[in-house]
Amino acid sequence: MRAFSIFLFVAIMGCTPKQKVDTEVLSNLRPNIIFILADDLGYGEVGCFGQERITTPFIDMLAGQGLRLTSHYSGSPVCAPSRCSLLTGMHTGHAIVRNNREIGGWGPDEPEGQYPLPADTPTLSRSLQDLGYVTGAFGKWGLGGPDSTGHPNNQGFDYFYGYLCQRVAHNYYPTHLWRNNEKDFLEGNEEWFSAHQKIEEPTSFEEFSSGTYAPDRILEEAVQFIDDHTSEPFFLYFASTIPHLALQIPDEELDQYPESWDETPYLGEKGYLPHPRPRAAYAAMISRFDQEVGSIVTALKRNELDDNTLIIVTSDNGPSWVGGVDMDFFNSSGHLRGRKAQLWEGGIRVPTVVWWPGHVPARVSNDTPTAFWDWYPTLTSVAGSKSSHLDGIDLWPLFTQEETISTRGLYWEHGKSQAYRKGSWKLLRIQTNKGIESKLFNLENDISESNNLATKNPAQLSLMIEEANAARTPSQEFTSFLDSLVVIE
Repeated sequence: MRAFSIFLFVAIMGCTPKQKVDTEVLSNLRPNIIFILADDLGYGEVGCFGQERITTPFIDMLAGQGLRLTSHYSGSPVCAPSRCSLLTGMHTGHAIVRNNREIGGWGPDEPEGQYPLPADTPTLSRSLQDLGYVTGAFGKWGLGGPDSTGHPNNQGFDYFYGYLCQRVAHNYYPTHLWRNNEKDFLEGNEEWFSAHQKIEEPTSFEEFSSGTYAPDRILEEAVQFIDDHTSEPFFLYFASTIPHLALQIPDEELDQYPESWDETPYLGEKGYLPHPRPRAAYAAMISRFDQEVGSIVTALKRNELDDNTLIIVTSDNGPSWVGGVDMDFFNSSGHLRGRKAQLWEGGIRVPTVVWWPGHVPARVSNDTPTAFWDWYPTLTSVAGSKSSHLDGIDLWPLFTQEETISTRGLYWEHGKSQAYRKGSWKLLRIQTNKGIESKLFNLENDISESNNLATKNPAQLSLMIEEANAARTPSQEFTSFLDSLVVIE
């Protein structure tokens, strides 16, 4: 059945030849916009970005018919600030949310949510709403819980269905999801259980599944949103929870991957839930995300909306390293160093595909450094308006190959680290117990960040540090080591 669905999708989509884009048509269109965001998907975990073990035919098909951004960066190496950067157009030197911060605890009766966006926050969704778009968010939110100013209905989304709280989203069988401001209780999931457990013997894995698999419901709601809005422009923000841990996937989807991959079960010793076949489960979750992409494109085809819909597929940060994930087995970060929660390339450079037949050229890759905070000005420009108050820039001329963009600095800060890229140079500063250790890399010939040039290029190092510090402003809510520590270079 899976093989047939892949064949059917390929037959429907066909092969789009490389083409010259008619940019004059763009000014007369307001395309539907679909932004598909994976959760913790690594740079090397998609076939069109080099993955060899996990199958992702639908994303690969979009890449073959569209544009691969091979130097695209997330807003942060962790969830909430990355999403804040995406929706506000601000990097983490200016953004409101600069790290994950919980409002409640881990029990079933704890308050849900993370640090909320303030009520007056300019957001991509609100700007598109003002331009006449119907806006819907589906999946994981993480920027404000129930009754908060950060609730998606208070941030420019007409509809929301999914997890408001990142902690709750650790479990793929929650007792409920949220439809706007109301709980939607899931059939068969009446008994709450923790998404963080360990077991002594591999005999009780079945207890970590239940009746309704939340990603199924979220996808159904997203597809219904497309079906319900065929005559007006819409913005669909599909923030999948996959492949973020815990390892939970319907058993029938495991068999697409070999049993021989998993000689021993995962018992929960590195966090999250146990699983008898951890490698197969992780791969199947990524293939499930790929099928979500396919289902969304199929809905567009069914409604004859594909010719006027722009799709972006990307990830909020690099791959996880705990909870049964085997990064080495899957080469999850590809040729990059690092992973989620780090400002090495593997933590922030993410696989990204842009697709709009007839407008985005096919079978093209672009290595220009771009970032999450560019999507706000880019998508509002596509929708017919300009946004100038943001850290990002309009990438549309780059996408259509009309022109390149000038070299500029890209900035991140997270916890005890700071990063800044300009051209081929990258600065990475990490707080240690001795002070701040500064590293300088030339990514043009050292993509793995293995050759620290800080001592060989002191002038370049000083320039990068000066520009990086000038790119940020202090935050009262999310303080950084840069605000108070004495720098030891």
